[in-house]
Amino acid sequence: MTRVALVTGGGSGIGRAVALALAGEGYAVAICGRRLEALQATVDEAGSDAEVTAIPADVRNPASVADLFVEVEEAYGRLDVLFNNAGVSGTPASLEEVELADWEQVLATNVTGVFLCTQHAVRLMKRQRPAGGRIVNNGSLSAHVPRPLMAPYTAAKHAVTGLTKATALEGRPFGIACGQIDVGNAESQLSAVVMRGMVQADGTTQPEPSIDAELVARGVVYMASLPLDANVLSLTVMATRMPYVGRG
Repeated sequence: MTRVALVTGGGSGIGRAVALALAGEGYAVAICGRRLEALQATVDEAGSDAEVTAIPADVRNPASVADLFVEVEEAYGRLDVLFNNAGVSGTPASLEEVELADWEQVLATNVTGVFLCTQHAVRLMKRQRPAGGRIVNNGSLSAHVPRPLMAPYTAAKHAVTGLTKATALEGRPFGIACGQIDVGNAESQLSAVVMRGMVQADGTTQPEPSIDAELVARGVVYMASLPLDANVLSLTVMATRMPYVGRG
């Protein structure tokens, strides 16, 4: 039986790397995102030997997410792996200057989007036969320690950690495993500014090292490869020399 995976935010960066890696392991992979042209670029890169399908969807929109899961179930009949990857970083600003609209956008994408996709995935994984599946959430080092000027992103990623643990707990009786991969400076559109220079806790601005997103993809593939009676609850993948341990 062909295993089926869904990757949100599959049009670039970590999402694209994970989609390609899962396809290389023989998964049928559905990828979603708001920009069809970016999704199609992932499909094209996968090549004709891989089964990668682009489905435009906005994870912030409940109706769009519902339609996404209907399409996945109709196409494949089941879902074995969900990688909740879609996210935005927001506009750097001191806490008192954060715009409410920016706060709401970050929370809607990074938290509500993960919740909506998880909710639909759990429903499908419970009713499919054989039942069960795995959910992997894209966390961040910011799920553990904050960066300066990134309060909405930090709050969102802390919330993802809570949702990961809640999903792992509630999924236990149904063969649904949930874990989180916390990424430090993987190369993507979101991390480009990090390589140019980020404000540090001491007030200086310093460039930070990064890693290839393919290394993150290897981590997700490993998590997905485990039998459902085993789970990686938390995995951190980061550039060795980035300022995380001792940050602050």
